[in-house]
Amino acid sequence: MVKFEIKDGVAIIPEGTTEIGSYAFKGCTSLQSVTVPESVTKIGDNAFVCCTSLESITLPESVTEIEERTFEGCTSLKSITIPESVAKIGNSAFLYCNSLESITIPESVKEIGGRTFQGCTSLESIVIPKGVTMIGGSAFGGCTSLTTVTLPAGVKKIENDVFYECSALSTIYVPTKKSDYYKKRLPEELHGKIVELAPEKKAKAKK
Repeated sequence: MVKFEIKDGVAIIPEGTTEIGSYAFKGCTSLQSVTVPESVTKIGDNAFVCCTSLESITLPESVTEIEERTFEGCTSLKSITIPESVAKIGNSAFLYCNSLESITIPESVKEIGGRTFQGCTSLESIVIPKGVTMIGGSAFGGCTSLTTVTLPAGVKKIENDVFYECSALSTIYVPTKKSDYYKKRLPEELHGKIVELAPEKKAKAKK
């Protein structure tokens, strides 16, 4: 297994590396920044678990899945952009990342695992892209600053307690004519927060 070096808070991952193994940086509290090279296709589960000083990470388009607990307990991580190559965000991937304020999820993502963002107490809003078909249980549980959520048209499965203890949640935006669809999939106490978005106007073609 490849051993990685941390220098001045930065992870040194050699070009040509194809995999960052499970628990590779577990508990590396001096780690502050990571740039994953394009050669990496897999990041193992728990790879950066409890890297409490990690503030930024750049993921390449070669990565296709964020595995279970990859960034759990990275309490200094403030934002992350998921590459468009990723199809699944695994269970508890960002569990207790309580400084996470912003995350960009691409349309390539089909599945958001259970407890993925549980305890992300700084997250204020989230847009679930139209590619997502499944949201796991307690995916946003305990996100106490979360005020708005935007859901797409085609989420087929929403497991229990997705927005459990989201005490600040005021609005769940859904596409036009989809409020009844989501009332069948969300608990009754959330039905009053569902707001339909106006349909997007298509630009008229120039003659």
